[in-house]
Amino acid sequence: MTTTSTVQDNILFVHLAGDLIGSPDTQLLLQSVNDHLGESITNCAVDLSEIRYINSTGIGILVSLLTKFRSRGGEMVLINPADHPKKMLALTKLNNIFAVAPTEEAARQQLTPAAQ
Repeated sequence: MTTTSTVQDNILFVHLAGDLIGSPDTQLLLQSVNDHLGESITNCAVDLSEIRYINSTGIGILVSLLTKFRSRGGEMVLINPADHPKKMLALTKLNNIFAVAPTEEAARQQLTPAAQ
């Protein structure tokens, strides 16, 4: 899995590609997010459009990230989940917990009121 992240408008944008399965890459993802949380970023958008496969560990990572942001008074939005992640979120009924946006711009609009 590859991870890239940027901060724009006080929102952490994380782009993931590959398989979200709990490999050592997920530790790098969590560390990167923790570093940004230390910079007082409280909102996050995670782009899942290029995630081919996600397992229960990957779902757990997303729940952990959501908890981190919500516990700081922020929010997290998933951007355009690919087919498999979308099915896993529905199967686990987490599609009712996570906010989902079709595009990065839509995610920004969802998070901007919370960021101000």
